[in-house]
Amino acid sequence: MDTRTTGPEGAAGEARRSSGTLKPDALGVLGIVFFVLSAQAPLTGIAGAVPLAIALGSGPGTPAAYLAAGALVLLFSVGYVAMSRHVVDAGAFAGYIGRGLGDTAGTGGAGVALFAYNAVQAAMYGLYGSMVSGLFARYLGWDVPWWACVLVTMAVVQLLGAAGVEMGAKVLAVFVLAEVGILLAFGVLVLLRGGGPEGLAATRTFAPSAALGGAPGVALMFALASMLGFEATAIYGEEAREPHKTVPRATYLAGGVITLFFAFTTWMLVSAYGPSKAVAAAGAALAGGDAAVFVFAPIAERLGGWTGDVLPFLLATSLFAGILAFHNSANRYLFSLGRRRLLPGRLGRLNRRRSPAVAGAVQTAVAAVFVLPFALTGKDPVLTLFSWGSGVAVLAIMLMYFLTSVSVIVFFRRERLDDRLWHTVVAPGLGALGVTAAIWLIVSNFTTLIGGDTAAATVLAASVPVVFLVCAGLSRLPAARAAAGD
Repeated sequence: MDTRTTGPEGAAGEARRSSGTLKPDALGVLGIVFFVLSAQAPLTGIAGAVPLAIALGSGPGTPAAYLAAGALVLLFSVGYVAMSRHVVDAGAFAGYIGRGLGDTAGTGGAGVALFAYNAVQAAMYGLYGSMVSGLFARYLGWDVPWWACVLVTMAVVQLLGAAGVEMGAKVLAVFVLAEVGILLAFGVLVLLRGGGPEGLAATRTFAPSAALGGAPGVALMFALASMLGFEATAIYGEEAREPHKTVPRATYLAGGVITLFFAFTTWMLVSAYGPSKAVAAAGAALAGGDAAVFVFAPIAERLGGWTGDVLPFLLATSLFAGILAFHNSANRYLFSLGRRRLLPGRLGRLNRRRSPAVAGAVQTAVAAVFVLPFALTGKDPVLTLFSWGSGVAVLAIMLMYFLTSVSVIVFFRRERLDDRLWHTVVAPGLGALGVTAAIWLIVSNFTTLIGGDTAAATVLAASVPVVFLVCAGLSRLPAARAAAGD
């Protein structure tokens, strides 16, 4: 339900803060799109996932996997957008699932969403800490532990989150434009020069034989992992100007931009090496322990050696932008659950900037709980925290996609608010089938996704349905039902 209100501050403002109403009319289409793009962390996705997808997946046909992943996300978004016109909730997926499949499923979904966002943020903290620690050592000669960099950054993220959604959008816009700009400059230059040693080689990249070559399921898995954070369009519905128009526009725009950007950039990388050499180059980068070399080397070759100094900093800011975006997503879930009294009511309180600062502080504490065990045990932050957190997050979000697609169908069959068959039945149904196939691929290749530890893969994959069942069960306790007004 859209609970937004307007009016002067003062006593009325304090009443709204107590009742938990997010600041209305704070974001337009582009502001929401920047939050989504930040959650994608474009440079992180390109430098981290693309070498793996090429080396272990479809090879030169990998760009087609990004188009397939984008098509799946956009197909899912048809029903998602249709429901966003009738449900405006900071809990987004969880709110939609609750309206369609009931409060028990909705609460289980909220638990999975919180698990996913905290896991992916912790993963980003692991890679970010390693990157920033390396930058200190390279440029200043300081030996700074990765976890110290993370703890300081947690404080900064908390401050920016509490400062309000507009401040976060401005910070993210700067970082996103910088990383996307340099990747697009590289891609356009390769395109204008007619590609690499074997030309643009479009048929060797997008032809069905190329797209289905190698291990296409692995490539699709990494492509989907690069698109986490798509839900942010609906999460900010309460803070959007004209949400019933803004959220749909932002959803389709973000989905289209993300798909085309990843597919185009990946294609230009394959072209820069040549389809016959791309797999060997990606494999060599992985064997050398620095997958980003596969991306950074051709960029430096075409744009100049100066990029060798700039790109590591942009990768760090890319990760920071993603961390801030997922902080905002997670704290709005906590806020939504607190407002509904499914969690302590204080989580539903806002500060003077109408930001969920209490929920933000709790989210920061949860992030610390995720990160500290890896620091205390001396685990490698990239090989464990980053790979494990990323794997859990992509599996959890795919589960949310599936539940939301089913919920859309049930909701519109029951409420009869929209008689468009494509938007309310066909597209959500096809999306649910596509997501089911994606979940099967992810589970089948989960050991590869998290870095090759079979025991860890089993535990982490099982954790997602366990979280759903535990949270769904808690919602049926008498105290929770009474608090929710059941």
